[in-house]
Formats: sequence, structure tokens, C-alpha cells
Amino acid sequence: MYYIVAYFSDFDISPNLVHALERQGLTEPFEVQVETIPEAILGRDICCRAPTGSGKTLAFGLPLLERSKKAKSKRPTSLILTPTRELAEQIQNVLNPLAKSIGRDVISIYGGTSYQPQLRGLKNGVDIVVACPGRLLDLLDRNSLSLEHVDVVVVDEADRMADMGFIKPVRSILDKCSKKCQTILFSATLDNEVSEIVRLYQKNPVNIRVGPEDISIDSMRHLFWTMKNHGKPTIAVEVINKCGRSMLFCKTRAGVDRLGKKMYDAGISNSTLHGGLNQGQRDRSMKEFSSGKSIALICTDVAARGLDIEGVNCVIHYDPPENGKAYKHRSGRTARAGSEGLVISFAQKSQQRSYVQIQKEVGIDYRFVSPNMGSLPQLDFEPGELNKKGNSNRGRRLRRRRRGGPPKKGRGGSPKKGRGGPPKRGGGGPPRKGRGGPPRKGRGGGQMRNRRR
Repeated sequence: MYYIVAYFSDFDISPNLVHALERQGLTEPFEVQVETIPEAILGRDICCRAPTGSGKTLAFGLPLLERSKKAKSKRPTSLILTPTRELAEQIQNVLNPLAKSIGRDVISIYGGTSYQPQLRGLKNGVDIVVACPGRLLDLLDRNSLSLEHVDVVVVDEADRMADMGFIKPVRSILDKCSKKCQTILFSATLDNEVSEIVRLYQKNPVNIRVGPEDISIDSMRHLFWTMKNHGKPTIAVEVINKCGRSMLFCKTRAGVDRLGKKMYDAGISNSTLHGGLNQGQRDRSMKEFSSGKSIALICTDVAARGLDIEGVNCVIHYDPPENGKAYKHRSGRTARAGSEGLVISFAQKSQQRSYVQIQKEVGIDYRFVSPNMGSLPQLDFEPGELNKKGNSNRGRRLRRRRRGGPPKKGRGGSPKKGRGGPPKRGGGGPPRKGRGGPPRKGRGGGQMRNRRR
């Protein structure tokens, strides 16, 4: 069924929600919202295939807010399941101001953080829970909450859940919800295990298809550069300085950390993101890159899907993706909302065969050439503009320490062994009585000797 809707006020939703949207400058809905919201408000199950960045959060969020009931202690009434912590935070940040306008509370639940704030929120009676499956099942095993009163459940990024091996945990969670609950499912693809969720947990769902069935990479320029492994960091620095905001994908967590340090040494402000960081570190990385305090986000495939980050000019496959599907999802971080984008794959000779297979899988055919900065398009970016902000200070500190130069003033204490330089100001003072005296030859200052005792 097609609905003629021009504004959010045309939907059958609370005026308070409409006003909250208007305060954020949101008045006109996207296609996926026009198709989904009316049916979801009626309580019907929804099975929607839509790409990331199409407006899915409000498409399921507004009906969920409209239908959610007040919760009792440890008895939430609405649930949103999502594969990653970053996406859970992103959804909570979108829904929080809207929920407050109608007297509802939202909490996000995921691993890598303290249990106490989550337990406290559930005990106080939070209405809407945005959760990653692992931590939610953990809390269920601890009897910290019950899902028996959940009337609306959303499964977001269902295909990503399948890729991460979360379908069995998702099914276990859905089995614990109310037998009469409304189930809303969003996914970029609807095959294999995702179709199993539809078959087992949805009743006569409304099928909605928005956007192309596959991720389009036609709006991006693709380059495949052949180089030796030791030359990758230097080429990456040159690309970032010319193209601006970039995302660099590495295969491993250790690879992300190594590249991040090399970028700092080269004066490139960057943030790192992978599953080995705690949630505070991951939140800071996302905030720094989204706000422009860092010019590059160096990450594993944890950032390849679900996150909606605007203004990414270039994606660099620093290490080869696993397959064509991963190549598309990584590359899809650029050229969003009609903008131009550049995708560069760094290929060692031993990796060219796997890249040829990836090209066949995604339907492109490009030659492998030597790096050529002159071939890069002129993007809307002033070189070096962002390097002066954010974490570039940390990069200077790292370089100072590795050169053995003096530490920064005002921190006190002596420099570590082998680092060179005088002790910092402000940490000394005269030695205690009976311990002073002139320093012995070859031993450094009296203050140093006293501290070692």
C-alpha cells in the first residue's frame, strides 16, 4: 500500500513527537519511513529490506515509541536488538530526545562496560531497551530482567547478526518475549538465516523493499594500487593529506593499533576502532572522527556496516577484505547521500589474486597500477586543515618521547630510564634532612637517588 505523506505531522503519531522532530529540523520523512510507519503503528509485523543510511532508525523508532507502554521494574515493554555497541549507542542517541518528549526512557545494553548503570536503569523501570544479544542474554541468565512484557521487538541489521553468528542468540531472546509481541525486522538482505527469523517469528508480515537490493558501488571511483607492504603507511599518509576524511580498514586489531601509531608519527590525527577497545575508548573514537577532531578512522570490519558517518571522502582497503560482500560494505562508508567518493585498495603482488576474485564478485574490472597521487580527484577539502585539531597533540607527544627529548613541563617526576632529558619541573623540591648532600659522581642528582630509595 502506498501512503501520501509529506510531513511527519501527517502520521498518526503524538504531537509531542512531531514537535520533538521539528526541534531537530526534521519535518519530511524518507521513503522507508513513509512505507513503514503507518503499518507499524497499526501493530503489524514488518519485514523490511533497506540499506544503511535510508532512515531506518526513525522508521522503526517512531512506531515503537508510539506503541510503547510504561514499564515496571526490570520489565521493559519494548526491545531493539542490534549487532554492535556503536549501533546501539547511535540508536539510543536518536531515540532519547524523542522518548523524553512523551515520558519514556531508553537504555542501551552491551558488553565491555560496567554492569551497574545497566542494572540500575532496569531496576528503575526503563521502558525501551536497545541491546546487543550477548550482554542481554547475560543479564537474563542473572535474572536481572524479564522480557515477558515486551510487546514490540525490533531486529535491526539482521543480516549482520547472521554474519556475526548471532541468529541463535536472537532466537533465544525472541522466545523469551511476549507471545503476542509485534516483530519488526530490518535487514540489507533477506536470505538464509534471516528468512528463518521471518518464517518462525512473524505473522503475515508487511514486506517492504526500499532502495536497490544490493549495495551500489557505481557512484564511487575505484583504484587498485600495487605496492610493497612497507610502503603502505607512506602512501596512506599522502592519500589522507590530499583527500581529507578517510576510513582505513585493517584485517586485525593489532594491525589497526600499529597503523594508528604510524599515522600519529606522521602527524595525522586519527582515531582507532576495533573490538578489543573498551566502550569508553570506542565512544571517544567515534566522537572524534564524527566531529572532525580526527581526520582518519582506522578500523577493523566492526565499522564496515550499520554506522552512519557523513562526509567520508575516501575508503582505503589497507588490508584486503574477506570477500566481495565485505568489499561492498567497507566501500559503502563513502559516496553517501549522492556525494562523490573514492575507494583505494592497497594490493601486494601476493594479494592480487584475491582482489581479482573480489572484483568478479562485485562486478567490476580494474587494472592494478602503481600509486599515482596525480590521478586522485580533487575533493572538497583543504589539505592539512584537520591535522591541526584533535589528537595531533598526542602524535607530537609520542614523537617527542621516541626521540628521547624532554618531557612536557609541569608533570613532575623523573624521566624513565633510557629516555634522556632532565627531570620535569614541579615534581622535585629539596631532599629530606639526612638524605641530601652532593650527588655522587656518575649517579645523577640527589633527588633522583632519594626517589629510588
